[in-house]
Amino acid sequence: MSLANTVLAVNDNLPIRTDSTVHSGKVRSVYWLTEQDSQRLIKQYQYNVPTDTPLAVMIISDRISAFDCVWHAEGGLNGVPGKGAALNSISNHWFDLFKQNGLADSHILDVPHPFVWIVQKAKPVMIEAIARNYITGSMWRAYANGERDFCGIQLPEGLQKDSQLEDLLITPSTKGVLKGIPGVQEADDANITRQSIVDHYQAFKFNQLEDVDYYETLLKQGFQVISKALSKLDQIFVDTKFEFGYVKDRDGNNKLIYMDEVGTPDSSRIWDGESYRQGKIVENSKEGFRQYLLDHFPDPDILLNKNRMPERFELAKNNLLPQEALLKVSKTYIDIAEKILGKPLVLSENPRQEIIDVLATKYGLIA
Repeated sequence: MSLANTVLAVNDNLPIRTDSTVHSGKVRSVYWLTEQDSQRLIKQYQYNVPTDTPLAVMIISDRISAFDCVWHAEGGLNGVPGKGAALNSISNHWFDLFKQNGLADSHILDVPHPFVWIVQKAKPVMIEAIARNYITGSMWRAYANGERDFCGIQLPEGLQKDSQLEDLLITPSTKGVLKGIPGVQEADDANITRQSIVDHYQAFKFNQLEDVDYYETLLKQGFQVISKALSKLDQIFVDTKFEFGYVKDRDGNNKLIYMDEVGTPDSSRIWDGESYRQGKIVENSKEGFRQYLLDHFPDPDILLNKNRMPERFELAKNNLLPQEALLKVSKTYIDIAEKILGKPLVLSENPRQEIIDVLATKYGLIA
């Protein structure tokens, strides 16, 4: 089988039984199950949710997104081999560790296949919860240009690129376009202050004011659990993005939980510890691919300047990258996954057919 065929690039056309439109994001697709199938699975597998909870099958892909664009390579390689399995396995590992440490639950109810999650419907909090332990990336670029106020937090003078911050910094941004909130730009990923969240907590979809403190607690706890585990592997947890939402337990009680993925090379920066001590940054995350793109194209401002989004989309659409670029990403993702898991990553030769088979035989969800 060719390398391109081992990649799951298209994940929104599987024959999963649904009476809703498939929601396809940059990396994952969501299939909302029928009411009948949701209730059947809840009863069959005794999921800790109310019997009328909508369930979905969430399928990850091997697509690679950076700078808000999906990238492709020569030879029909439309994704990164092993990427989907690596992301899901890392997230599953951290979610298990969160449970062991008494942290909040996630929206995941079952993991039938390395590419698949069965999840319960959640009401997302409209915040990208970002925590930073080092000053690097976009924050360093802004700092180097004279900015000192980040989401209402004042940074001191004299910080050095890639240096550790004195405290874990929470720099939230909006998840989606929020309208009518004073002082909040009507744009996705717009930086916001903690005070703005407190003043307009309902607009950010918090159930109660106290949950603003609670989401910060969960963010810090999750960060510390992952950071401590990575440090034992001589890896540095530099920064990350978490998402949160509300679900109901079997008794109908609301609870704030972790959503989406956590601590992956897609949502976080992870540096090699030994290299850092030698004054060199070795990225074990997607940041290395972002830097490759900035170096690869003659006008990197297209990738950094949000006013040039049409040009950026055209750049990604009309330029096939060398295969080696995506294979290097593949090695980075598989290596860090195997380091975290402590065992080889299970890779699929034909992920599409495997997904169909398991959803048909174990769950009866194939139309």
